[in-house]
Amino acid sequence: MSRYWNSRTKGLDPYVPGEQPRDRKFIKLNTNENPYPPSPRVTEAVQKVLEGKNGAGEDLRLYPDPACTELRKAAARNLGVKPTQVFAGNGSDEVLAFAFAAFFESRSETHTTGGCLPVLFPDISYSFYPVYARLWDIPFTEIPLTEGFVIDPDDYRRPSSGVIFPNPNAPAGRVLESKVILSLASYLEALGKVLIIDEAYIAFGGESVLPALNDHPNLLVIQTLSKSASLAGLRVGFAIGCEDLIQGLCRIRDSFNSYPVDRLAQAGAAAALNDAGYYAAINSRIAAARQRVSSELKKIGFTVIPSYANFIFARPSRISGTEFFLRLRDRGILVRRFDRERIADYLRISIGTDAEMDIFLEECRNILKEI
Repeated sequence: MSRYWNSRTKGLDPYVPGEQPRDRKFIKLNTNENPYPPSPRVTEAVQKVLEGKNGAGEDLRLYPDPACTELRKAAARNLGVKPTQVFAGNGSDEVLAFAFAAFFESRSETHTTGGCLPVLFPDISYSFYPVYARLWDIPFTEIPLTEGFVIDPDDYRRPSSGVIFPNPNAPAGRVLESKVILSLASYLEALGKVLIIDEAYIAFGGESVLPALNDHPNLLVIQTLSKSASLAGLRVGFAIGCEDLIQGLCRIRDSFNSYPVDRLAQAGAAAALNDAGYYAAINSRIAAARQRVSSELKKIGFTVIPSYANFIFARPSRISGTEFFLRLRDRGILVRRFDRERIADYLRISIGTDAEMDIFLEECRNILKEI
């Protein structure tokens, strides 16, 4: 700890991303990246920005469109909403951070609210949620998942400053039906609270709640192009909701950084959104590979949680999760392990190409044979 840090900085427990090694070549199944390249339209669009009108890249000297107008129009067409219902940011992580600041009460606001209720989210979920809550000084309560790692919406029918969870959830990959989510949205709407559904993995399974957006003014949906559109390197995400919610996010953004999404990212993301057919094809391949690998892991003794995302959550037999993780790493394969009591023996396995998953399965069989 540095003596120059303030108390907020000292009190943070930052998010730890998946390992990104540079010392050797690995099969990376640890960060939920899409294993297939983005649409060729993306690179064409980015190249046009780099060249500029006169071939000198002159556009890069200018600030990007702060409203992300063309990008939001492309997203609106793709998602079946109005551009005024779309907010764009640097990946869903930034959008989520803005949403925590905009909609959940911090302790510093208790003098105006008469009390500070916690935001609610699952105990096993995206581990950035408690990080954001601590950053903005928002009290939070982690609601335990069931034994099968399922979110029970009834557990969230209690006093709060709002609710957030992913659907499909991470790292388990389970999904909730839209009707139960919308029932919770109605409950929270009566209390004047926001429900945020993080749909980072919705392209790989499950049913989006977007079609019901206009019936639930307190419902905010957050999506990203990092996984579904192979654009983790460009960092573009969206929030979709009623205009009141979008304006709240704009107020936070414009109090922080009014030019968050750069020109290259705006152009590439818009091009990706305009090539939905390309992504439907590659994401179907990922879903098919997920089912195949899940089945094969069960055959060799793994406990596999049913997943609707682009990853599998599984526990090996006859060996700890830590030991299996290390043995895979020694063989040049990276997966993700979380050091939490309920899930310490589970591994989150991102879906790679068919060839990568064949190698992964073969090495899993070899490890189990060795023990």
